[in-house]
Amino acid sequence: MRTLAVFLLVALGTFVIDQNIKILFVDGYYHAGSCIDLELHYNKGVAFSMFAFLGPYLKWIQSLLVLGILYYVFSEGYLKRYAFPIGLLVGGALGNVYDRFIHGGVVDYIAWHCGFNFAVFNYADIAIDLAVVWILIMVYFFPDSNKEK
Repeated sequence: MRTLAVFLLVALGTFVIDQNIKILFVDGYYHAGSCIDLELHYNKGVAFSMFAFLGPYLKWIQSLLVLGILYYVFSEGYLKRYAFPIGLLVGGALGNVYDRFIHGGVVDYIAWHCGFNFAVFNYADIAIDLAVVWILIMVYFFPDSNKEK
């Protein structure tokens, strides 16, 4: 029960923080910096605008992927060990999928341009990346000692 509560609170917290930051940019917030601009962009694709050609189908494909991840996590029992990072992953994924339904694309706002132009991203993307790194570190450096060998 505790792990489910951790998962739900982290997922909800990530989603709420993500959406509140995005509201600032949709409402017109802008800040130019020497290496990073904080400016509104709508990403119609996924990372680096890949798959933008899928148009409105992308939101449904991503929705199914999130549901598939949730099914896999719950059916395989991974929530017990990875409740916090999976909460980050799911909260970030839901934030970006929600954007596609509400705004027609993901609301991105962190634009790196120091030395080279990098992808524009958002808080949800950072949460997803952090979750993946966290899970990989746990899998490779702190293997589950309860698993059968």
